[in-house]
Amino acid sequence: MTRRLVLASSHFAPSNLVGGHRARLLSRYLPEFGWEPIVVTGDPRHYQERPDPDLLRLVAPSLEVVHASTLPHQPLVGDVGIRAFWGAYRAIAKLVRERAADFLMVTIPSNFFAPLGRLVHRRFGVPFGIDYQDPWVAYWPGVERKFSRAWGSYTLATMLEPWSVKGAALITGMAPGYVAGMLERNPEVARNAVVATMPMGSAPEDFALVSALHRAPFLFDPADGRFHMVYAGAMLPAGFVVLDAFLSGLRALKQSAPAVADKVRVHFVGTGTSPDDPNGHQVLPRARAAGVTDMVDEHPHRIGYVDTLNHFRQCSAVLVLGSTERHYTPSKVFQAILSQRPVFAMLHAESTATGMIEQVETGRVLPLTENAMPEPSAVASALTAMVEMPRAVPATIDDSFEPLSARASARAFAEALDQACVRGQR
Repeated sequence: MTRRLVLASSHFAPSNLVGGHRARLLSRYLPEFGWEPIVVTGDPRHYQERPDPDLLRLVAPSLEVVHASTLPHQPLVGDVGIRAFWGAYRAIAKLVRERAADFLMVTIPSNFFAPLGRLVHRRFGVPFGIDYQDPWVAYWPGVERKFSRAWGSYTLATMLEPWSVKGAALITGMAPGYVAGMLERNPEVARNAVVATMPMGSAPEDFALVSALHRAPFLFDPADGRFHMVYAGAMLPAGFVVLDAFLSGLRALKQSAPAVADKVRVHFVGTGTSPDDPNGHQVLPRARAAGVTDMVDEHPHRIGYVDTLNHFRQCSAVLVLGSTERHYTPSKVFQAILSQRPVFAMLHAESTATGMIEQVETGRVLPLTENAMPEPSAVASALTAMVEMPRAVPATIDDSFEPLSARASARAFAEALDQACVRGQR
């Protein structure tokens, strides 16, 4: 028997934010496991970030997507989760009244979408759950300054989260650490809800589209004889110390192996202060302080997801930098592995991504902790080994990668939905 799932995600294709991919990937595979998804999202005409039209080609052709009424972007109200909230609520209510729904799942961020689940549950009785792509209540730098933006976000989160999760039948997350804090703060939810975690995963279909487009990369020339490394994604507050450790490693490489260093070029993409600011450099100032600007360039604003995958496929190695938060699992790990290029990673020793890269033997991981970064000499040595080894493409991903795929995540998600429905009936 097929059940119907309403999947609420503030961002969805053609949104270029990573948060939109969770719903896209789950909805592609859920029908294989007995769930018919309907995605409710914001209106792409009012997304704050530049959309990526190519992403529409990666959406399952049969998927029904409802674009909720969304207020235009305002200087003081940028989050689409706020601007599309009531439109999404009305759209979900209409779906429930007209066609019924067996479950409502809200994936966050945007965290402001989270209360939708409980509101719909209280009105219609539909069981609901929340999917954590990031921890909601997180102590970011600046929280201690009263009335600052960070303090306001943190304070609002501590009020909204317990209300939103109360009565949830299902709590899921990208990794156990993403939901651990919430479960500790809300023991009733921990006792009563089904809890499951599954990674973002990645889909071979994404890379099939990239291959079919035959695009040339625009950040570098793959045939110029240099060793091009690509890092794509935002810089998290807890990730800058890891970035600095990597840049120190580049400086050590210049000192210990100048001929190798002369080959290396590292391209940072989408690392700026905002997704669409071409001048919001955050890496170059640090590279300048480390004395390695001749090895680093930064494209601070985002490029399209398809273009990102294309650069991964045609670079010499994919760079993955984590953070000092042990629960953090960069979603780009899956794209890096499927790109079939060597992966150079600096990740927390307890990050689940560490095991993923080691499992498929596709690169090198330098572990770190909250209090200890890899030594510059260790970074330089690992880079030398990667540059000097044959540039053969890693072995084709086989069945061993299946547990890390988006299909496997959708299967685990469907099983958790089944359990939550059974528990709700009891």
